[in-house]
Amino acid sequence: MGIDPARIAFFDVDETLITVKGMLSFLEFHLGAPDRYRQIADRLHRLAADGVPRGETNRLYYEVFAGQRETEVAASGRRWFQQEMVGGSLFHGELVRVLRRLQAAGTIIVLVSGSFSACLDPIAEHLGADQVLGTVPEVRAGRYTGRVVRTVIGEGKATAARALLAEFGVDGRLCVAYGDHSSDLPMLAAVGHAGVVGQDPVLLAHAAERGWDLLPGIPTRGNGKA
Repeated sequence: MGIDPARIAFFDVDETLITVKGMLSFLEFHLGAPDRYRQIADRLHRLAADGVPRGETNRLYYEVFAGQRETEVAASGRRWFQQEMVGGSLFHGELVRVLRRLQAAGTIIVLVSGSFSACLDPIAEHLGADQVLGTVPEVRAGRYTGRVVRTVIGEGKATAARALLAEFGVDGRLCVAYGDHSSDLPMLAAVGHAGVVGQDPVLLAHAAERGWDLLPGIPTRGNGKA
C-alpha cells in the first residue's frame, strides 16, 4: 500500500525519470569530441567495474569541467536537453505518469541526483519539479574548479532528503521515493513508501520485504514523451 496523498515525492533522475545516463549523455554532447569522450567514459566504467564507489567516480566526473565557465556549461546543458527532446524519448513515460498523479494530488516533487544543475535544471523546469537536490561542483570566480562541494550519491541522497524534510517540517513516513539502483536504497529507506524502477536485485529484495511498488525499467527509446 502506498501513501495517499504523499507529502513529498523524491525521484532519482538518470534511468528512473529519464531513459539515459544523463551525466554521460550530456558530457558527450558538451565535449563534442568523440575520442575524448570515449576515453573519459571508458575510464569511469573501468573504475566502476573495479568496485570504486559511485561517489568517487562522481567526483572524478566533475574534474572534466575544471576551468570552464559555469554559465557556458549551463547553456550547453539547455542545448543538450533541447536536442534530447527532439527525439521524443528522453523521459520514462510510466514514471512521468506517476509524477503527474502525485503533482495533481498536491505532492511536492523533488528530483535527487548525482548530476548537477546544468543537466537537472532543464529537466526540473519541464516537469514542474518543486526542488532539485543535486551534486554541487565548486565554483570560483564563475568557473568550475573541478572539485565538489556536495556529492548526492548513495547515503548522500538520503542525507539531502532528510535535510529537506527537516527544513519543511515533514515526517518522512508521509513521503515516497523512487529509484532504480542499489545506491538509491538509503533514500528509499528514508521515507514511508518507495517504488523500485527496473530489476536491480538489491532493490527488488527490499521491495519484497517492505511491500514497495514495482515499476518497469526504462523502455526502448522512442516512446517516453513527457
